[in-house]
Amino acid sequence: VNKHKPWIETSYHGIITENNDTVILDPPLVALDKDAPVPFAGEICAFKIHGQEMPFEAVVLNKTSGEGRLRAKSPVDCELQKEYTFIIQAYDCGSGPGGRNWKKSHKAVVHIQVKDVNEFSPAFKESVYKATVTEGKIYDSILQVEAIDEDCSPQYSQICNYEIVTTDVPFAIDRNGNIRNTEKLNYDNQHQYEIKVTAFDCGQKHAMEDVLVQVNVKPVCKPGWQDWNKRIEYKPGSGSKPLFPSIHLETCDGPVSSIHTTIELQTNYIGKGCDRETYSEKSLQKLCGASSGAIDLLPSPSATTNWTAGLLMDNNDMIFKFDGKQGAKIPDGIVPKNLTDQFTITLWMKHGPSPGLRAEKETILCNSDKTEMNRHHYALYVHNCRLVFLLRKDFDQADTFRPAEFHWKLDQICDKEWHYYVVNVEFPVVTLYMDGTTYEPYLVTNDWPIHPSHIAMQLTVGACWQGGEVTKPRFAQYFHGSLASLTIRPGKIESQKVISCLQACKEGLDINSLESLGQGIKYHFNPSQSVLVVEGDDIENINQALQKVSYINSRQFPTAGVRRLKVSSKVQCFGEDVCISIPDIDAYVMVFQANEPKITISGTDHFARPAAQFESERGVTLLPDIRIVSTVTKMEHPMDEHDRANKPGVLEEMLHNLDFCDVLVMGTELDPKQECLELDHAALQGKHLDATNSTAGYSVYGVDSMNNYEQVLRQIRYRNWDTSATFDRKFRVKCSELNGRYTSNEFNLEVNILHSSNSNLMDHVNHMIVQPQFLQSVHHPEGSTSAVHNSVVPSVATIVIIICVSILIFIITLGVYRIRTAHQHSSADNEGSKENEMDWDDSALTITVNPMEKYEKPHQTEEESDEEDIEDEEEDTTSAESDESEEEEEDEEEEEEVIVQKRDKQKVTRQEQL
Repeated sequence: VNKHKPWIETSYHGIITENNDTVILDPPLVALDKDAPVPFAGEICAFKIHGQEMPFEAVVLNKTSGEGRLRAKSPVDCELQKEYTFIIQAYDCGSGPGGRNWKKSHKAVVHIQVKDVNEFSPAFKESVYKATVTEGKIYDSILQVEAIDEDCSPQYSQICNYEIVTTDVPFAIDRNGNIRNTEKLNYDNQHQYEIKVTAFDCGQKHAMEDVLVQVNVKPVCKPGWQDWNKRIEYKPGSGSKPLFPSIHLETCDGPVSSIHTTIELQTNYIGKGCDRETYSEKSLQKLCGASSGAIDLLPSPSATTNWTAGLLMDNNDMIFKFDGKQGAKIPDGIVPKNLTDQFTITLWMKHGPSPGLRAEKETILCNSDKTEMNRHHYALYVHNCRLVFLLRKDFDQADTFRPAEFHWKLDQICDKEWHYYVVNVEFPVVTLYMDGTTYEPYLVTNDWPIHPSHIAMQLTVGACWQGGEVTKPRFAQYFHGSLASLTIRPGKIESQKVISCLQACKEGLDINSLESLGQGIKYHFNPSQSVLVVEGDDIENINQALQKVSYINSRQFPTAGVRRLKVSSKVQCFGEDVCISIPDIDAYVMVFQANEPKITISGTDHFARPAAQFESERGVTLLPDIRIVSTVTKMEHPMDEHDRANKPGVLEEMLHNLDFCDVLVMGTELDPKQECLELDHAALQGKHLDATNSTAGYSVYGVDSMNNYEQVLRQIRYRNWDTSATFDRKFRVKCSELNGRYTSNEFNLEVNILHSSNSNLMDHVNHMIVQPQFLQSVHHPEGSTSAVHNSVVPSVATIVIIICVSILIFIITLGVYRIRTAHQHSSADNEGSKENEMDWDDSALTITVNPMEKYEKPHQTEEESDEEDIEDEEEDTTSAESDESEEEEEDEEEEEEVIVQKRDKQKVTRQEQL
């Protein structure tokens, strides 16, 4: 009989590992029945689970003992369900084999917890993390990265650590994912950082993929000019080039009310303070329209201007440096003694503070007594950074005090910079122009006039000549500094326009399209356009104004090198004493070297003319077809140095000015008693040209075009009114640009003077003109390759023998004439053996034949020649001439091999005369 129900515990706790089927229960699953050991009634047959679709089942392991086991019917996933709770009951086997009258236990609660397995890796919520920081700051947290884990348990689902994978970066990360910088970031060093970060769960499983973190560095807002280049490149001839085409001002939202900006072009180390034309002072004065008659007291050393030979000199810019130990004496006659009441002194000067506590006078120009006394008639000197001009007038009827010393006190005199000074004397008024600005003397002192004397005066530069009050005359009051272009112009003063032109800079600042400047913009240039001031109250208008500021250099061949730029700005703010500060801009303009021109002179370099043309009133034009061409070599495309060395550039003809051309006489100088070079003054009219003539040649100078120089040179003539002793003249032509910076080739010209036969002797000659065929053999057009034929003259010795045999006084006299005639005739014929480019003027050429001469073939012996000459004395001269012409017509090729038989001494003499 089944009297009792099975008994089980009231509750069970179980653990199952996911992906496993075994459940570990506490306590173990065991059912007891008091009917034991009665068969069937005391045995346990089943465990039943009550719940909806529970993935578990309970099985009986031993019916007698009532032991059972709980297991999963399918894999359990913790991520789907972490816990399970259900009811379980035990059933006995009933009262018989069929299980009739079975009884069940009470209900027990089973609570099962699923144990997690670390099967998932951490994953970041974002694919890329971005942040922006300001340079120069240390942040506690720039940004936070976050990763998750899909595991179900806290152990495996929590992120326990983060780590930066990228090495050598100034960042760190904590276990919560907060990224911070470990040092101050600098925008100039690096604009952006990219780092990789990984995460670890508490089971130390790291993320499958690292995450990218981008940190952008933002510069600290600094007030100042933005978007400008430190280096600006300038190519010669490129006109006006903007300096800062994209510049703009950053104020960091400051309350700005007005802006004052100064742009300064610093060129004081270029030439004489800036890039100016480097022509000679005479050429510049002619170009600027100055009055003629200026006397250059510091010219380049030459044979005629040798007083500057001992001075220290910079050849490129014609600058003379005085070290306090040198002076130069101007020869007498260079400057007239009487300068009149009007004259002008001009000079470039660079001078610093005088050495020593008590500075002495430093003489620039001085005219003093040469001997006996020490009177200064006029002088220009520096004393204690003051410029003083002394002018002592000569005594006349009015013996009264007169203005004698004029003082100017200027800071520029001792600032070690180049300045242009012009002293205009219009006695008793003296005006100083310094860099084109007028300055009146701050002090004028009077003195007595100088009484006349017989003592000669000495004009000096760089020191003053002390002729008296010392045992031996010597220099005194030496100058310390640099001088250039020191001139004096007696009788005239210069106008303001000419002075401004002479000192004008050829480079400076400029503003493109002034009309497009915004409202309220004010601007101001200094006279040399090296400083520009721009003012305005609107930032955008100021930006546009500075974007239009440009650099311009109008020289065709500018001085290459660096020009420094400085931009300084001052800002005013609304009602605030303290305002933002704008840093200065330091930039520079790099001026490139211009392509060097090659000046070439060409034309007829050899010609001959009859002496009569040289003796005529107009003479002979020397350079009728002279041509001056300048070319530069340009590369078609930019290339490296290796290609440039192997590939020649393209020659292009260019136009530029010249500043002088010299026609020099080679060999002996011209004898003014019988020869000269001439040029009509009308040839210079309408041109910026002047000319000087001397026995050494003709010099044309002034800044003008190559075409104008050609026109003038083509009109220079050579005259020789006594050509008997002159047979040729050689000349050399050379031209220059920029005072010798670029020079042409040396073009050599040879001129031959053809002497005709004695006119009295021609009366005895019947045939004075040879046949046209002979004339053609003498004159060949240029380019012909055949040699010019030599005419053949009989032996002079044979003539002498015949004359001696005849013993006739008349024949002796006539023989002397024939020797002289043969001498001159051979000289004229040898002119035909010159190079084939020889330019013969055959319009007045007359070839005469001596009636006593006979042409012979080279194979004839001297005996045969003697016999023929004896026969020729008896024959008519007309038939002899006719026979000669017939021989030449028959065989011109044999005529080329004819030789001239004459004594060796006469041959050498004739060659020297040619």
